[in-house]
Amino acid sequence: MTSKECFELAHWAVTQARKCGAQDAAVDVRDQREIQVQFRDKAIEKMQEAKRHSLSISIYLDNRYSSQNTNNLQKESLEKFITDAVAMTKYPSEDPFRKLPDPKYYAGRQKQDLELRDPSYESLSTEARIESVQQAADAASTASNRIVSVTAGFSDSLSRSVKVHSNGFEGEQEDTSFSLYANPTIKDDEGKLVEEYAYGNTRFRRDLPDPRKVGKEATERALRRMGQKKVDSEKLDMVVENRQASQVLWPLIGPLRGSTLQQKQSFLEGKLGQKVASERLTLIDDPFILRGLGSQLFDGEGLAAKRRTVIEKGVLKTYFIDNYYGRKLGMEPTTGEPSNLVFEYGGKSCNEIIKGVSRGIFVTGFIGGNSNGTTGDFSFGISGMFIENGALVKPVYEMNVSGNMKDFWNELIEIGNDPDIYSGWRTPTLRFGNVQFSGM
Repeated sequence: MTSKECFELAHWAVTQARKCGAQDAAVDVRDQREIQVQFRDKAIEKMQEAKRHSLSISIYLDNRYSSQNTNNLQKESLEKFITDAVAMTKYPSEDPFRKLPDPKYYAGRQKQDLELRDPSYESLSTEARIESVQQAADAASTASNRIVSVTAGFSDSLSRSVKVHSNGFEGEQEDTSFSLYANPTIKDDEGKLVEEYAYGNTRFRRDLPDPRKVGKEATERALRRMGQKKVDSEKLDMVVENRQASQVLWPLIGPLRGSTLQQKQSFLEGKLGQKVASERLTLIDDPFILRGLGSQLFDGEGLAAKRRTVIEKGVLKTYFIDNYYGRKLGMEPTTGEPSNLVFEYGGKSCNEIIKGVSRGIFVTGFIGGNSNGTTGDFSFGISGMFIENGALVKPVYEMNVSGNMKDFWNELIEIGNDPDIYSGWRTPTLRFGNVQFSGM
């Protein structure tokens, strides 16, 4: 569907909802094409193309609310779908906080081009997709004679989303994404199988890493884990690899959401303006990064996107408050979810940070675990490398790291200069002190 067709359909659906008795309505029309190619052991295992068209509608009627979704975009079917949606909205309990955002929050939307759509997308051929996967798989396979099997994949998508609200909001986002990975399995000297991966994920195809580099890196990572074992329980420094650091960041971000605050499930409730982490931590929600995986001019409710400092030198500056929970909490809405999270980065690389550690563990993977957003308590399984006198000396596995987020983030010692550019959360290498490790 073209942009014009999506907008016309969205406006028509809003009009239909109001004709059926809805006081307000919000409509999203989405159009997506996705292609996946997967190799396994030097043969194509999967080649799939999917095209999806959908319309979702939120109905507001007499302080009642419902949301419905359909993939049938024929107007004859949509008329009945919308009529039924409005009728069903009469049954939920009244909730006076369920309203569209005040239009004042739509104002101030930036006009800039965030470069989210690769203009060369349509020229990408099936042969080029297959070649990328094959190069990654071949590079992984030839990097060691210990290879048991290799899986590699390439996927790309083109998406358009149009949003229309009955109280004046209109917005559109069109974007592309490209993803490439290699996932080898090797056998170590004891006959144990070890798996690892490397990847890239970008808005523009030319920003992807070289497939051969991805394949080689994946196998090198697997070889590094050969002979992994547990080590004695001890309090040590913990260096978290940049691509894994989001695993320890999420337990800090989740409790900042309006829903957790309102439901008294956040250990950060009432902490605005207070120190919640080491002064080394400055964290910014930046929706305007060019080609950013989380970039946007407006959020899922139509609120104009803004750059916000979430934590400044350890002090909490803002929460993630959507329209609904903002009303319930009596707080100004900001946005319900982070876009791109960026740090105030340090001056050292990952290797330089490791060289400064006397004894510690370099965490390169997490194996399950949990965190309690109400108390801040956490426990995660980890794998990685033991650090001694600034060197990686042996692989470790099935270790457990535990503690409380309130203490953990105050033990942040160093932040690297190496953000993970293949994620919307651009986490760098992070070093924490005084972390409890134990065998699982």
